[in-house]
Amino acid sequence: MSGVTNSSSTTQDSVVGISPVVNAFSHIRWEVNSLSRLRLSPATDIPLLRSADAKPLEYTVLSDSNDAKIYSKVLLKLLSESVGTAGPSSKVSKLALDRELDEEEACFLLDQDPMGVVTHYAISKLWELLVVVMDRDAKKVSVQTTFYVDSEDAMVLFDEWRPLLRVLHLGGTGDAFAQRGAALCLARILSIGCPSMKSEATKSVDAQLNPVSYSSVEEPLQALISWIVSQLQSSASASLSLITPTLIYLVKSSEARNMFADSGGIGYLARHLRVGGKSLSKNSPKGSGASVQQLYELSFCLWTLTYECNTNPSVRAHFAREGVISALVELISIAPREKVVRVSLSSLRNLAVCSSDIVPDPNGGKAIDGSVFLTDMTACGLMKLIDNLKERQWTDPDIFDDVTTLHRLLHENHKEMSRWDVYKAEVESGHLTWSVLHSEKFVKENVKSFEGPNGDFSILKILVTLLSQDDEDVVAIACFDIGEFVRHYPSGRAIAKRLGAKDIVMKLINHENAEVAQQALSCISKILVQNW
Repeated sequence: MSGVTNSSSTTQDSVVGISPVVNAFSHIRWEVNSLSRLRLSPATDIPLLRSADAKPLEYTVLSDSNDAKIYSKVLLKLLSESVGTAGPSSKVSKLALDRELDEEEACFLLDQDPMGVVTHYAISKLWELLVVVMDRDAKKVSVQTTFYVDSEDAMVLFDEWRPLLRVLHLGGTGDAFAQRGAALCLARILSIGCPSMKSEATKSVDAQLNPVSYSSVEEPLQALISWIVSQLQSSASASLSLITPTLIYLVKSSEARNMFADSGGIGYLARHLRVGGKSLSKNSPKGSGASVQQLYELSFCLWTLTYECNTNPSVRAHFAREGVISALVELISIAPREKVVRVSLSSLRNLAVCSSDIVPDPNGGKAIDGSVFLTDMTACGLMKLIDNLKERQWTDPDIFDDVTTLHRLLHENHKEMSRWDVYKAEVESGHLTWSVLHSEKFVKENVKSFEGPNGDFSILKILVTLLSQDDEDVVAIACFDIGEFVRHYPSGRAIAKRLGAKDIVMKLINHENAEVAQQALSCISKILVQNW
């Protein structure tokens, strides 16, 4: 696949969605007492809102850049006053996103929860404004002229943006429609200030303007990304629907990608891919993990992040330690859709060819480059999987190209690895599968290697931690390997006991999985019996 490019244009409805109370918008009467809290000016604000509702924006507020700026400020004022400090609205915020109320029901809620309806109105209209403003055919206005102001020799984000951030941090259960819309609006507004997104601001209307100051958007961009990462910490697929549209837009920017990685986002994406992949492979109930479309969107975001590996040692480190390789390999093995396989393979290819030479680790740590990732891929069983994929017929030429390249790189790297290197990489990945590496002969021949270069038995320590994994195959194999180490290493019993293996294995003897129980019984017997 080619480098990161702009995603295809999307309509207002397909991205933000339609508010459940959209049928009440035309019935809002701005002069009534119940809306006096909004503090709208009867002379300017209300006529402007009515004009924008009556005719297409292109022929009203977008006829002049100053009118567009004023309109955006009125909408953000509506948002600020309707949200307030009391948290989400009493009724509208609790509505399901997949249901559009009819006119009678929506008007009833306008009467019962006017501020909730106004919040949805403001978000909907602000998004509509952004969609039209970002249209390449818009000649007189732009995001820059609408949401930024002059300050000395640069343009800076105006202060009125802050209510959007307040919407994201609504207490309680929040307001799904308002939060998703606010996040998307913020992403569109802030991205224009990122240096890597200058091509987004190449309209003729911006050519005569001062450049946007990145320092004015850096803090709000970090705040938006921190909120996204906080939502990713939840295992619920509903949280994903709030943030994936925004994240997909943000990762077009190099600045946002690096911020997201530094905020721990790569690890959370990998976790959702693992959980979602397992739920699909086990036909788990709906809602227990990410959907196929969400898996594609998450893997797409990971793919864009791989483009920072050559220039950011921190991003390489996150990819190396967060279990991304095993998550992507598992996803490919499940193969839920061809598009998921395509973007996962492309991510692995980018990791396989990344280099630490361009920007080395400033701390002088171990170099993390393509060979490290290829070793992890081998440990996770990608070689066998790629061999099988190579025999399949693919409609997408990108998949064939990625499979061919990975096949060559994996086999070249494997030739340089000893059998112990392969075993060590597999254990460190936590992705154990039965093979000749887990046999009496292999452990006996390599038992001294368990000591490690520092004599700390680091591989044995990892095997002990794997005894507590959820994957039953991994637990069974770890029991077998520990038992064989105990048999063949002098004082192996004492070392295994000191590392806590005995106590953990004892609890596994009555495991509900027969294979785990059998391997645990065999392992504990080897630990307890002097001459096995």
